[in-house]
Formats: sequence, C-alpha cells, structure tokens
Amino acid sequence: MPDADASPKPQKARVLVVEDHPIVRYGLALLIDDQPDMCVCGSAANISDAKQLAQQHSPNAAVVDLALGDESGLELITHLHQTAPDLPVLVLSMHDETAYAERALRAGARGYVMKREAMDNVLTALRRLLAGGMFVSDKLSAQLLTKAVSRPTSPLDSLSDREFEVFRLLAVGAGPTEAARRLRVSVKTVEAHRGHIKEKLGVKTAAELARILSRWADRQA
Repeated sequence: MPDADASPKPQKARVLVVEDHPIVRYGLALLIDDQPDMCVCGSAANISDAKQLAQQHSPNAAVVDLALGDESGLELITHLHQTAPDLPVLVLSMHDETAYAERALRAGARGYVMKREAMDNVLTALRRLLAGGMFVSDKLSAQLLTKAVSRPTSPLDSLSDREFEVFRLLAVGAGPTEAARRLRVSVKTVEAHRGHIKEKLGVKTAAELARILSRWADRQA
C-alpha cells in the first residue's frame, strides 16, 4: 500500500539544447540531466531540427548557440519568440557579449552566457529564466544600463539582423558568394545588403568598408 504521506515528485523543467558542436551539446545534456529540477527534452544541431523538437516537446526553456554551423542562432531565437513568446531562451555563445548580446536580447532571448564562463553559470541562468527572470553578466548589465541612460549610438546599431550577419561574414573573410551560401540567399541579395551597410555606416568605397570590417574583426579576435 503506498504511503499516504508521500507527495508526488515535482516535475522537472524540460530544456531544449541547440548546439552544433557534438561534444559541447553532449556535455550540456549531461550537465542539465544531472540536475534534480531539470532535464533535456531534446537536442539539435541546426535550426530545422530545433524547430521540430520545440513543436514536438513544448520545452520550458531553450539553450541556443548563436553560431549553428552555417546558420545564425538569431534566426532561431526570432522564430521561437514569435511562435512561443513565453519560452525563455538562453544564449550560450563564444561570441563576445558586447557585440552580440543586445542583438540577441532584442530578438527575444532572455539571457546570455559566454562559453568561456563557468558551466555553473548556465545552470544559474536557466533557473533564473525558468523563474521568470533574465540573466546577463554584471558587465553587460552595466553596459545596457549606461546605454539606456546616455543612449550612445553606434553605426552598427542601425543595421538589421540580416545586415549584421552579412557584415559579420564579410568581416571574417567570406566573400559575397560564400556569404550567400551560408545565409541561403542569392549573391544579388548579399550585394544589396552590402550596399545598405555602406550607406548606413557612411562609407562610399569598398576600401573604406574593408578597413571597418578589419577593425571590427580584430576587436572580436
């Protein structure tokens, strides 16, 4: 006969992991599954599989890398925010938060953790998101607060997410053909985005744009 005083165990929070590196994806799954209050309901290496798993399992939270092979995690974050606005998304990325975090948060993410930080921060961040909060580093929090108060502007802030992706790819050495392949658009579209980038950054020649791309790439290295 079951113990009348026994209470049912609380249900674990279901977490979707989206990461293209198999070792990192496996390690994250082990870390999360080892917790008493959460478990991995699915893991994916690309946007298509992630969308399918999100629809199939209705996760309580998602961990998303920004660089998914040739795909951009920003696209997935935007999709998840549109289709499941209550789903908290935590970005786990190798990209410097000063360059990418604000854009990820605008796309719908609720937290940002860099891969070089302690893995315990991932668990802390996930629990905060699951409780309805947000998670960013103290450094980023101060940066966002300062920006909200003083409203300093950067020319890159004027770029759309797709224009920024084109800018990033050009900065790391991808030509228009390679950028078009990675973004799954035509070369003509990439060239149009490059034209808009030049206009928004106030440059007139390819040499000027190349210098800006080079300086930005050096800061991210």
